[in-house]
Formats: sequence, C-alpha cells, structure tokens
Amino acid sequence: MKLLRSIIFLLAQIIYTVLYALLSPFIFLLNAHWRFRVLIGFAAGVLWLLRVICGINMQVRGAENIPAAACVVLSKHQSAWETLALQLVLPPHVWVVKRELLWLPFFGWLLALSSPIALNRGKGKAAMKQLLAQGTKKLQQGFSVVLFPEGTRMPYGVRGKYKIGGALLAEHSGAAVLPVAHNAGKFWGRNAFIKHPGTITLSIGKPIASKGLDANQLNAQVEAWIETELETLG
Repeated sequence: MKLLRSIIFLLAQIIYTVLYALLSPFIFLLNAHWRFRVLIGFAAGVLWLLRVICGINMQVRGAENIPAAACVVLSKHQSAWETLALQLVLPPHVWVVKRELLWLPFFGWLLALSSPIALNRGKGKAAMKQLLAQGTKKLQQGFSVVLFPEGTRMPYGVRGKYKIGGALLAEHSGAAVLPVAHNAGKFWGRNAFIKHPGTITLSIGKPIASKGLDANQLNAQVEAWIETELETLG
C-alpha cells in the first residue's frame, strides 16, 4: 500500500508542478515579495497531496521563536520535505541553492522565481564572497536567508559536517541565527521513493544573536542545539 501511495503521489506531484510552472511568465511580473506569496501556494499544494495520499502530517514547535526581523535560518536537511514546509512556516525568505538546480525543467523555473542565492560551489572563495554580498543584501531587503549547513541531505540519524557559510553570513551582516530541527527523514528519507505515514515534527529554536560571537562559535551553538533537539523528536 505504501508503494502504491508513493507512486500516486509522485504522479500527482509531477502534474501539479508542471501546471504551476506554466504560470511562471505571469508570476515573473510580480515583485519579489508577491512572488514569494504566490509560490507558497505551490508548497502548500504539494504538502496537501502528501498528507492526503501518503498520510504524512506536520506539527510545529517553537513558532513563537521566529523573530520579526530578517535572520539567517540554519536547518537540518534530511529530505525534500523541509524545502516545502519551511515556506509555510517562515516569513519571506530566500534559499541558498546549488546553481545547477535552476537548470531543472519546471521545478527549476519555480525555484528561480523565488529569487534564490544560486552558488557555483566549485568556485570556492568566489562563492563565499557571493553568499556574503547577496545574503547581506537580501537581509537588508527584509528577506531571511535559509541554508542547510550540512550542505546536502543526510540520512535519518546521521550527522554531517556543519559548514560555516551560514554562520559567516550572520557574523558579516549582524543578523541573528535561527536554528531548525526536524525528523522528516524518518518518513520521507533521503533519495527514498517510499513515503511512510506519520507526523513530522519541525522544531524552531530561539534566535542566537550574532553580536559578540565569531562564525565558529555561532556554528558550534547551532550544531549543538539542532543535534540535541533531534534526540527529543525521535
């Protein structure tokens, strides 16, 4: 039954993505804030399909911790799920993504409309300079910046190396850091086709002020909170 539901979800997701992507020329005409609001509808639709077809629900802890001011969001990365769910939970934000994702048909069109910071990771120092410059500009425009410090999706229960880019952006811009933990990989695993019914818990920690801390200290605090919080999620 899980296999059948996962097949139906995939087909529904493909059809829905193509139809939404066909609206891209019209969405492009809107300013960045309005584009964000319209694209929330895409994320909400996919999560609705996931709930109805596969029986995967969501609960949020710590929503009251989300600051009014734009911040740097550092989240655990286990699944494709959090790239959708965070759009519904967080105020206006942009993503830091691999440039190659923008080349994907249909999905890449929608991602491009979200005004992401698209990095060529092979550029090293140049990519970091781009992150700091564009990230600071987005924060000044009122957009939070969302990064996955582990860089790639990790299997459920596995800890990756927390890269320092997000913490450097917070130190450079003076923005606070908002840590996010979740257990999505338990239900929609990394590169897994089969979806398992249940309730994913998304937990948002208290903002960590960047003032008085260097990037290494910020990164260490974020990693400690996320990994400790994961133990409580199960």
